[in-house]
Amino acid sequence: MKKEKSPKRPLIYYYIIVVLCLMLINSLVVPWFAQRQVQLVDYNTFLDMTQQQQIGLVEVQEDQIVFTNKDNTAIYKTGRMEDPALVERLIDSGARFSQEIVEEMSPLTSLLLYWILPMLIFIGIGQWMSRRMLRKGGGGGMPFGLGKSGAKEYDKSSEGIRFADVAGEDEAKESLAEIVDYLHDPDKYKQIGAAMPKGVLLVGPPGTGKTMLAKAVAGEADVPFFAISGSAFVEMFVGMGASKVRDLFRQAKEKAPCIVFIDEIDAIGKKRDGQLGGNDEREQTLNQLLTEMDGFEGNSGIIVLAATNRPEALDPALTRPGRFDRRVPVELPDLKGREEILKVHARKIKVSDDVNFQQIARMASGASGAELANIVNEAALRAVRSGRGCVNQSDLEESIEVVIAGYQKKNAILTDQEKWTVAYHEIGHALVAAMQTQSAPVQKITIIPRTSGALGYTMQVEEGNKYLMTREEIENKIATYTGGRAAEEVAFGTISTGAANDIEQATKLARAMISRYGMSKAFDMVAMETVSGQYLGGEHSMACSMQTQAEIDHQVVELVKKQHEKAAQILLENREKLDQLAHYLYEKETITGAEFMEILRG
Repeated sequence: MKKEKSPKRPLIYYYIIVVLCLMLINSLVVPWFAQRQVQLVDYNTFLDMTQQQQIGLVEVQEDQIVFTNKDNTAIYKTGRMEDPALVERLIDSGARFSQEIVEEMSPLTSLLLYWILPMLIFIGIGQWMSRRMLRKGGGGGMPFGLGKSGAKEYDKSSEGIRFADVAGEDEAKESLAEIVDYLHDPDKYKQIGAAMPKGVLLVGPPGTGKTMLAKAVAGEADVPFFAISGSAFVEMFVGMGASKVRDLFRQAKEKAPCIVFIDEIDAIGKKRDGQLGGNDEREQTLNQLLTEMDGFEGNSGIIVLAATNRPEALDPALTRPGRFDRRVPVELPDLKGREEILKVHARKIKVSDDVNFQQIARMASGASGAELANIVNEAALRAVRSGRGCVNQSDLEESIEVVIAGYQKKNAILTDQEKWTVAYHEIGHALVAAMQTQSAPVQKITIIPRTSGALGYTMQVEEGNKYLMTREEIENKIATYTGGRAAEEVAFGTISTGAANDIEQATKLARAMISRYGMSKAFDMVAMETVSGQYLGGEHSMACSMQTQAEIDHQVVELVKKQHEKAAQILLENREKLDQLAHYLYEKETITGAEFMEILRG
């Protein structure tokens, strides 16, 4: 079970307390003490004391009169009135005029109130805060817990996620299961001379389950488990991050054998550029991490797990053998993996017996584990909204569409002409795909607008896993993208803005064929484009001259244009089916792939 720790308060919190205390003392306490030395009396009392010659010193101010008794043992104050004979009466009474009576009469009191008392209170607050800081710092540590790692520790009785709860990543689980086995029985490995890696780097796109795998290791391993994010090491003060690293590994060595998990390690492990004015705090933190990992003795029982989706940004000194010896890819799940993940998340909800998880997995091609979990949850929410007690097949299919294209826009009203345009556009995609070989079958066609901005879409679903694409398959895919615009041209003789996304996807695919996949006769097997950050969508940059880029642009245009003409020809040859299917979709608004194929073959 995770140990609960009291939340840390930032340093500014204590500074604010000190300032507020001093302001309170100066505004309330000191004036209160000072006012206790001055007695407020009415003007009649002042006149009586004047007549009786009982005034010693007097100070006539603009709005008040301050005076003392004859013995100068008490100070009085009264308001000033319009009295032209006041000065003469005071002279006749024997009063002596003075300035700043309070300070002259009580210099010791003034010293105590305005200097000594605030200093004593400030010293007292400082002593109290010092003791508190030492307690926070663990006794002899840095004040306020600065330099403490703040890692969450899971003890041996942890009952968190297990390997059985993680699906679709069998290879990654196998590598991590070996580490868990080593921690349970290290002698089996020592007898043959094998040593476990000091560090294991989990690499993959966001949402694939890297953190969940680390939690599963914590659940399976009967050893202490420390978890911390890479950003938690980053501090405003230089040296604090390095201190946190030292403290983390100090705790780990005290409780070895154990596992240390650093999530998003690229926050501190980026490549050092060596330029002046760099991030000194981050580089010091990285250097300390490198030093600590080098300081491990053989088979010490401390294994570091780290996760990142930017492996290309990590410093080479961090990823070399001897530090992070093993790199475990955590990729997007395949068809079987998606099906298993759906079943794992379906355990948490009530599901009807007719649900076909394999069909849902095919429809969710390219989805990560996190997206699949979201699909299952959206299906459960839809079942509740519909008043049913369990999730059925239609709930899961609709939830995929929600994740891909957003919710249905029930209040979106298209004009009759717009609705016809969208119907022909979507049927154009589906018909071009169906009339080409090696194209994925059509699963669903709809012209119901979605919150993502799509006025309709055509869903194609592959029958199984597909890891490679031939040149012909990519060209067919480009032709399918252009089918919507081609249908508008064939049916109406004009075009609309509805093909914006199709144009973008077709151009992107055509450029990749020429610049990355080596499918151009002019450039043969030469890479003209490089990709960085492949797990974060990929950033493309050209690696060729301006003249070559111009030639690539020319070939991209020619390729897309050729496939556009091909799609238009297919639709012209099947004009009757195009009209029939478009009318059917216009009436129904949503049709299945089976209905589409039945009309097409009829």
